[in-house]
Amino acid sequence: MTITIFVPRDAAALALGAERVATAIAREIETRGLDARIVRNGSRGMHWLEPLVEVRTEKGRIAYGPVRPSDVPSLFEAGFLQGADHPLCRGRTKEIPFLARQTRLTFARCGVTDPLSLEDYRHYQGMKGLEKAVTMQPADIVQQVTDSGLRGRGGAGFPTGIKWKTVLDAPGAQKYIVCNADEGDSGTFADRMIMEGDPFVLIEGMAIAGLATGATKGFIYTRSEYPHAIETMTAAVEIARKAGILGPSVLGSGKAFDMEVRVGAGAYVCGEETALLNSLEGKRGIVRAKPPLPALQGFLGRPTVVNNVISLASVPVIMDRGAAFYRDFGMGRSRGTIPIQVAGNIKYGGLFETAFGLTLGEIVDDIGGGTASGRPVRAVQVGGPLGAYFPRALFDTPFDYEAFAAKDGLIGHAGITVFDDTVDMLKQARFAMEFCAVESCGKCTPCRIGSTRGVETADKIAQGIEPQKNRELLADLCNTMKFGSLCALGGFTPYPVLSAMNHFPEDFSPAPIAEAAE
Repeated sequence: MTITIFVPRDAAALALGAERVATAIAREIETRGLDARIVRNGSRGMHWLEPLVEVRTEKGRIAYGPVRPSDVPSLFEAGFLQGADHPLCRGRTKEIPFLARQTRLTFARCGVTDPLSLEDYRHYQGMKGLEKAVTMQPADIVQQVTDSGLRGRGGAGFPTGIKWKTVLDAPGAQKYIVCNADEGDSGTFADRMIMEGDPFVLIEGMAIAGLATGATKGFIYTRSEYPHAIETMTAAVEIARKAGILGPSVLGSGKAFDMEVRVGAGAYVCGEETALLNSLEGKRGIVRAKPPLPALQGFLGRPTVVNNVISLASVPVIMDRGAAFYRDFGMGRSRGTIPIQVAGNIKYGGLFETAFGLTLGEIVDDIGGGTASGRPVRAVQVGGPLGAYFPRALFDTPFDYEAFAAKDGLIGHAGITVFDDTVDMLKQARFAMEFCAVESCGKCTPCRIGSTRGVETADKIAQGIEPQKNRELLADLCNTMKFGSLCALGGFTPYPVLSAMNHFPEDFSPAPIAEAAE
């Protein structure tokens, strides 16, 4: 019987040498004349163990990692094709504590299947949701998504069902589904992992969205920095089209839906839906004033659903298992699961999918294992470069949209970046303003000018120039940007700045120039 070995081709694993490991394993198989094959799967999301090599045995899949090319001969000598013990052996993959504690719904197949095998996808319950959707009325599909409580996983947390109903009810001969895969937040990689590790779940989710709203065309808008995701998604769309999942008659239903992958140049502001639509139309990626909403006048002025990758990839399990099943996970108005991406100075960095409700402290200390440096955690930024910095005093905050908002924070795309006690929070505040200045589309004055003035003011504080006056000026700039900016780039930049000032005031009181000179 042919033995199957899994070596990930996820970008994170490739960055850590997975390609060289796969080559070394193939060489050993050939040299030893073994009956074995290599499947290039996605990542399981345990990045400290990458490249994570798995082998399918009678006892289940056994994991070894992190594997280097030089480790491969010793693995074969130890009998790893039979799941034998070795210093790199982690036991059964699904029993590794980081993975065993998760509730994987959206990421159930990620790292498990061959990303471009429809047979694999169907074997692990893929297409069940779409098969049900083609037999339903559009309004009933929308109602099921609404009842599930699914909210936008891209950051805004807007109820997905309401957006779909708006497009369904909007008049128009042509409607569109646009997947926002422009994942630009630092420390986030969930969208990329889905596109590289389980592309068919995104295709299935988009097709369901098309059937639900009357849209017959879809676009995945991603960034040029994701070459592996682009390659995998493009190939998966072609496979799905040949299989009749996409095209003039989805699964033989007589209902049409097709899609394609579009690549942007990597402007952060194109993660904002209207700037994305401008870019998709071939225009400069700048923010549009709202109204009109994209749901009514979006791509080419027609009704358009714009959803994040994780939002759309969560739809198939809702259609398959039912709204009540999905809604049973979570807390408050935050229902279902959320793929938390833990990065920065953290011992166990990676993707952890779980129901809403874990506290920030549980995520950082228990699941993440504290800092990689071994020093105390001082600050955690949640929600990407526009997210607030939380001190340890706020680690009891549950991972929930409303709970974070109540503490002047935001979940965003659920990226968590951890810092130890060596971090300078004034420098982090300055970075937020600098990031905004660099990435601003320039359309509105508060964002374009306010961020530049913010950098200058932070520099004056650092130099000890009238610190009290400049701290007040920085806070005033934040207030202007928060309430005067056209989109979330300028509107949310104050979150990291103000949180750094409020929670770590000691970093904003450097010694005056005269004292420092002495």
